[in-house]
Amino acid sequence: MQQLTIRGFDEELERRLKNLAREEHISLNRAALTLLRRGAGLVAARDAPRVIGGALDDFMGDWSEEEEREFLVAVEPMEQIDEEMWK
Repeated sequence: MQQLTIRGFDEELERRLKNLAREEHISLNRAALTLLRRGAGLVAARDAPRVIGGALDDFMGDWSEEEEREFLVAVEPMEQIDEEMWK
């Protein structure tokens, strides 16, 4: 099948389709095909693009100020440059 007309897009589906097209710099047609393939389970994890996209959206803004401070203290040693290694 080379062509198919789909009617009845609701506003949320239309918005998600347009967002995907804009975020991945692809046509609306390509975005629709991508969503159809994902929904049908035809895209294996190894075939999925190597981008984060919205995968971490649920975690954004969930840390308290105390958790942020604890994290920054924990990663502080990773910010140090070992001058001997960079000679």
